[in-house]
Amino acid sequence: MVNAKSRAIRGATLNAESTRFNLPQTEADGDWLDAREAIDGAAPPLRTTVTVEHPKSIISRNASPDIPFDRSINPYRGCEHGCIYCFARPTHAFHDLSPGLDFETRLFAKPDAAKLLQAALAKPGYVAAPMALGTNTDPFQPIEAKWQITRSIIAILAETNHPLTITTKSDRVVRDIDILAPMAAKGLAAVAVSITSLDPRIAMTLEPRAPSPERRLTAVRRLADAGIPTYVSIAPVIPAITDHEIERILSRAAEAGAKAAFFLPVRLPHEVAPLFRAWLDEHFPDRAGKVMAIVQSIRGGRDNDPNFHTRMKGAGPWADLLRTRFQIACRKLGLNESRIVLRSELFRPPAGAQGELF
Repeated sequence: MVNAKSRAIRGATLNAESTRFNLPQTEADGDWLDAREAIDGAAPPLRTTVTVEHPKSIISRNASPDIPFDRSINPYRGCEHGCIYCFARPTHAFHDLSPGLDFETRLFAKPDAAKLLQAALAKPGYVAAPMALGTNTDPFQPIEAKWQITRSIIAILAETNHPLTITTKSDRVVRDIDILAPMAAKGLAAVAVSITSLDPRIAMTLEPRAPSPERRLTAVRRLADAGIPTYVSIAPVIPAITDHEIERILSRAAEAGAKAAFFLPVRLPHEVAPLFRAWLDEHFPDRAGKVMAIVQSIRGGRDNDPNFHTRMKGAGPWADLLRTRFQIACRKLGLNESRIVLRSELFRPPAGAQGELF
């Protein structure tokens, strides 16, 4: 557990370790600092650290029938936004780190990403298709301001006329309008901005270090004004906490210039479920039981449904009601009237082994 001050600026209330991969549990070494919180009621301040990672490749591939892309890039591991529901949290267990507070504070950056991407695009036989950024952790989380790895990736994709989709809950994406707008003019780029709640109080605990909902709506407006096809993602919808906001979020999104929207019911895979339950007990004790009862009704009686075809949609009366409300609101607002299709035939491999950008 962490103290109240730390909880106010972080998402998880726990730093429990994963045992799914038979990793050793961390034990106290007997130092007096192990008992600091018990002695004086104060935990050490939680500071964000960044470790440089040097992967051998940068493009991740998938064949999931639930996902509308087959390749993606994740410039960072972990995410300082601290969204309690983040389905990427369990990946930190591969590093023998907690999907809880470690996921938010012990980050990994891949500064060689653009160089690796350039090499991958230059391989004989490479066939272009939309590259997705932001599928695991946010490519525009706070450390991007310093590292600029995401911007370097976008620059390579722009140089090669490679189609690109971005998903983010950060208004930092507007920094790269100078690259994205020319790409969009060629039919090469689209951006989805995630807005889960318009209530500042809910957003502060749900996504404690992400930009405010109003700043994200401003980003939607700036992207749309720049001619960049812009979606709004209501992902996830949390029953009994944010579901009542669906229509209002869609209305504000349409006013801001979004052309399309989508939503996902909350997913709680692996270690996310106990973290989410602890978060509910901390911030919404009056309705924690109700929230989980509805989640389980959507997920076949479990905290999470991992199955293809249903994991992204949910099932049962509650899921059907959410879909119906969403579809009616979109029709009224003129959202999703046409499908945004990105072009792949313009792709040209990078020039030379080092490329013109290096």
